Amino acid sequence: MLHSALASPASPTVVAFHRGARQWSALLPRFRRNTGTGSSSFANSLRKRLQLRFSASAENGAGGSVAEEISEAEKEPTNFAWPDYKKPRVCILGGGFGGLYTALRLESLEWPDDKKPQIVLVDQSERFVFKPMLYELLSGEVDEWEIAPRFSDLLANTSVQFFKDRVKLLLPSDHWGMNGSTSSSCGGAVHLESGLLIEYDWYNLHSRLVLALGAEAKLDVVPGAAEFAIPFSTLEDARRVNAKLTTLERKTFGKDIQISVAVVGCGYSGVELAATLAERLQNRGIVRAINVETMICPNAPAGNREAALKVLSSRKVELLLGYFVRCIRKPRELESVDTLTRVDENNIEGMPDFEKYILELQPAERGMQSKIIEADLVLWTVGTKPPLPQLEPSDVPYVIPLNARGQAETDETLRVKGHPRIFALGDSSALRDSNGRVLPATAQVAFQQADFTGWNLWAAINGRPLLPFRFQNLGEMMTLGRYDGVISPSFVDGLTLEGSIGHTARKIAYLIRLPTDEHRLKVGISWLTKSAIDSVSSLQSTLYKVLSGS
Repeated sequence: MLHSALASPASPTVVAFHRGARQWSALLPRFRRNTGTGSSSFANSLRKRLQLRFSASAENGAGGSVAEEISEAEKEPTNFAWPDYKKPRVCILGGGFGGLYTALRLESLEWPDDKKPQIVLVDQSERFVFKPMLYELLSGEVDEWEIAPRFSDLLANTSVQFFKDRVKLLLPSDHWGMNGSTSSSCGGAVHLESGLLIEYDWYNLHSRLVLALGAEAKLDVVPGAAEFAIPFSTLEDARRVNAKLTTLERKTFGKDIQISVAVVGCGYSGVELAATLAERLQNRGIVRAINVETMICPNAPAGNREAALKVLSSRKVELLLGYFVRCIRKPRELESVDTLTRVDENNIEGMPDFEKYILELQPAERGMQSKIIEADLVLWTVGTKPPLPQLEPSDVPYVIPLNARGQAETDETLRVKGHPRIFALGDSSALRDSNGRVLPATAQVAFQQADFTGWNLWAAINGRPLLPFRFQNLGEMMTLGRYDGVISPSFVDGLTLEGSIGHTARKIAYLIRLPTDEHRLKVGISWLTKSAIDSVSSLQSTLYKVLSGS
């Protein structure tokens, strides 16, 4: 069946891939077939791996329908032609804090003319997202362009080539002992969903691959979460949440009905989200935050936790601590709306027509009763999973050493163990501190690792010793609304800045961390303008109240 499917006339999927290949060629004239015995042998190796994958699919009952959708691009990948095969090459997968900032760091370093690497950056989105400030999109404090600029704008004055694409397979061949040698003439390749094949090392030993693919929300741990809950970790997630809230606000406008929001998880993300939504909804809604721990932000400094508790209490956020979500589902017919929300039966006809969800909560400790709550919007902030396990070829799994969470095990220089030409950082890395604990997957860690990765790439290409990464905790910050924030700098023991001071300090710190000087300048001017307008508006409101009172 597989043979006949492959021999059949081109399916619509095949035609689409052919059309896509022509578009790539038109847009990027540097894309061409590589020549030479080395390139041919590597492409043949890839084709064999792909054939094994498809054969396994057919044997497992995938049927002819799957085989018919095997595109020509998958059977014979299109090789990306690097402009200069004599110069080093760096392929960076992922355009988050780790990937983008590594590329910018490489651009900022001084290079000998013959050693400056050609850099390719691949990300599935066209925009870089400054994730710590996604909450400000919901409060209306920032504009989308300020925290999610396009890669094309950020890289306009650099030599970095950006490809909007999704990684399909990692095909490393630089691991120690391959073919009886400690070094290989080919570091490996990356197969993209478009059919493009990027060989990150071929003729020289100075090219490298950087894994900075981030992580995605883990929604498969609770029944109903993937179907009914919305994660909050990407720009698309923020857009979905904002659109859903706007719809709920419009449908309940002028009615004596509260919007119910359930936030699953009370780590930093869950607390920041709950505080921001409670401020936005005010008396038009109720926000419930659920956490399996008996406290919020268990790993946060005490000052941050106390400031957050104070804000959540003032905004009447209901904390359901010591509970885990057993399942999320739609209401059954026997569960009437008034039973769950205590609405008078005479007012049920006036209820807005939008979906509601039921969360069944199970106590994490004995002595507590199970709960059932209802929500119009369920937001999920618990757990992430790196995509690396899904990117290995099925016929040769576990080539890259991964921990239980799917992160690549790295040495102290951020190189993947056993792979001297592959670096991993951010959510993709399982680097451990001096106590043997894996470093947290935070923006602060990724910022610092990008700086070291850029330097170590420079050192590796120029034959210099690589530096061991040492994480320096600079403190913890969180937003709690438009005018509230908290920051605990590590260089002053016991100091906690909260309220408007903490909010301003956090914004300044993140303004400094934005990717490029040009973008920082534009955003700084925008924020100053907004602040001036808010100050004038506040002054006018105060004067009006004073004059009205007199």
